[in-house]
Formats: sequence, C-alpha cells, structure tokens
Amino acid sequence: MAELAKEAGITVRTLRFYRERKLIPPPRREGRIAWYDTTHLARLRTITALLERGHTLNGIAELAEAFDHGRDVGALLGLGEPSEETPVRLSPEELADVFAGQATPENLAASLDLGYLGTDGGAIVHISRRLLDASAALVREGIPLADVLSTARQVRDHADALADLFINLVLTAHHTPADLQRLRPLAKTVVEAELSMAMDRRLRDRKA
Repeated sequence: MAELAKEAGITVRTLRFYRERKLIPPPRREGRIAWYDTTHLARLRTITALLERGHTLNGIAELAEAFDHGRDVGALLGLGEPSEETPVRLSPEELADVFAGQATPENLAASLDLGYLGTDGGAIVHISRRLLDASAALVREGIPLADVLSTARQVRDHADALADLFINLVLTAHHTPADLQRLRPLAKTVVEAELSMAMDRRLRDRKA
C-alpha cells in the first residue's frame, strides 16, 4: 500500500480513504500480503485527474461503479462479427475532456446502456470513432450530451427497423448472408439519400 501511494503521489491515509469509498478495486491477496498492480495505479491517477477537473468524490465513485459493472467491449462488438466501426480507447479524464465536463454519471450510465461504451481491462472503449466524433461535435455546438444520447436511442430504434427491412428484402430473394454483407453498401446509400431528402423536406416545411 505504501509503495502504491508513493507511485500515485498521494498519502497512505488518502489511499485508505479511497479504498473505504470503494473508489479502487480491492487488492489481490496472498495470505496476509495485499498486491496492487498497474490497474490500481491507473485508477488512482484517474481519480487525481478528475478531481483536478472539478469532479466530486461522490461523482467519481458513481463513475467507478458504472465502469466496474459495465459490459466488456468484446460483448458489445460481438467478437468475430464484421464491423465497419473503429473502437477508441479512452481514459476517464480523456472522456471527460471530449465532452466538456458533461461526462456525468447519468450520461455515462446512458452511454453504457446504449452500448456506446465498454470496458477492456482498466480502459474505457467507445465502440465507434465516428459516433464519438459526431457526439462530441454536437456537444461543442451547445447541444446537451443528455439530449444527444436520448436522440441516439431513438435513432437506434429506427436503424434497427431499417436494418430489418433490408435484411428481409435480400434474404427472402434467395441470397445468402455472404450476399447480404456484400450488398450492405447499397443499404447505406439508400438510407443516406433518403435521410438527405427528408431533411430537405423538413427544412422547406419550416420555411413555408
């Protein structure tokens, strides 16, 4: 414990306090010896960074609990399944910076529930670079992250329905799943074109 506290730049008393608050996971024990590792050190450095950014210990405790119970990123992505999305590894403080202080426990819980965020050992992983960049851009435009995530949930429902339409269209025409993967870009083209025209129609309606 003394060695860990020294590496993290905190006192043993502070470390004990963090343990009591369950801000760090318990050590691995061998008899009467408690072993800490790089995961504990990374968590302590994260706590320090978040405190410097104005987060409270209560908020950090909620974040720690959310991520400790979050789903493994492998389960989110579906190991072995094709995907065009590039996952992004982030530290909690990097995530907080990306969303300009709006990485609250509530928003992170919503992101975990949506499956946008997962865990990989002690790291946080966002499942899609494109979604992360788009969400961050909307937040920079002044749109609250909570509203972005609420809308994302609705988009997810519509996207699932669109995927079902295309899958049913192709597979009922005596094509194989391999054909479905090959024809996937056509579905994206149709959806992008229809969304573009739909936005044009809505903008004209607002101007009328």
